[in-house]
Amino acid sequence: MKVILNADVKGQGKKGQIVTVSDGYARNFLFPKNLAKEATADNLNAAKIKEAADAARIAREKAAAEELAKKLGGLVAEITAKAGSNGRLFGSITTADIADALKKQHKIEIDRHKIVLDENIKQFGTYEVKVKLYAEVSGKLKVSVKEA
Repeated sequence: MKVILNADVKGQGKKGQIVTVSDGYARNFLFPKNLAKEATADNLNAAKIKEAADAARIAREKAAAEELAKKLGGLVAEITAKAGSNGRLFGSITTADIADALKKQHKIEIDRHKIVLDENIKQFGTYEVKVKLYAEVSGKLKVSVKEA
């Protein structure tokens, strides 16, 4: 029996795939747990339409991420911090601080988990920070740390 998987099923396939399974496995396991539906003409057509819609959504999200990456390239997020006499900061600048600075100064909201710091920022200066915006799309942002 051919079925369309509603979720990833170990040993069978990933969500959205059309697989052939035994009748008993489909009726007794996959259908009751809503892991699959029968591959009728209506269900196959609906799956194709959903797949096309998902591809269009992914293309839109990727284009928006690429546009944001270009925009980030010219921006500088300025952060003020207190430091000791030797120029080292009390604590360090975190990804949350960078995300807050972007939101306040440039009105761009980026999740702090998408900001990648190679090393902790513990001194004054200008740093280049990588921002992962989407799969295979990342941008660079300059962060300027100044004395308060």
